[in-house]
Amino acid sequence: MAPLKVGDTFPDGVKFDWAPITDDDPTACGRPQEYDASKEFKAKKVVLFSVPGAFTPGCQARHLPPYIQNLKAFKQKGVDIVAVIASNDAWVMNAWGKVNGVKDDDLLFLSDTKTFFSKEYGWPAGMGDRNGRWAMIFDDGKVIYAENEKGPGEVSVSGAEAVLAKL
Repeated sequence: MAPLKVGDTFPDGVKFDWAPITDDDPTACGRPQEYDASKEFKAKKVVLFSVPGAFTPGCQARHLPPYIQNLKAFKQKGVDIVAVIASNDAWVMNAWGKVNGVKDDDLLFLSDTKTFFSKEYGWPAGMGDRNGRWAMIFDDGKVIYAENEKGPGEVSVSGAEAVLAKL
């Protein structure tokens, strides 16, 4: 499938695996559950960004931290949900959130191993099963921003600052 573009509707049947953050111990994790994004994103403003992998150098150092630092700014712009996806399993995504000090569901760390959203509706990385580095904004089910990075190490159009500027 082709990547979603501005004006497209969020597809039906999109599901991720998710292990909610319920404590701050990265060595303990609950049972992953299904996160029905098609249902949960409906009638909300959602920022969804994709990274090649949890704990990888660019993702850990340059991509994720600005989103965490700007969570309040996203909420002030009317964003209901900020979520990151990667091809890592739900336990790794949960640990990544905890290591970075995320509490509860301030930022959702979703595993893109169920419906392979990045491959079907976004941009894969071209490095095996890894996700690409991109960002999308959905408002009431419609895509209002969708951009893919030109190079694998870049964090510009998918970064928190670029996305905030489009809200």
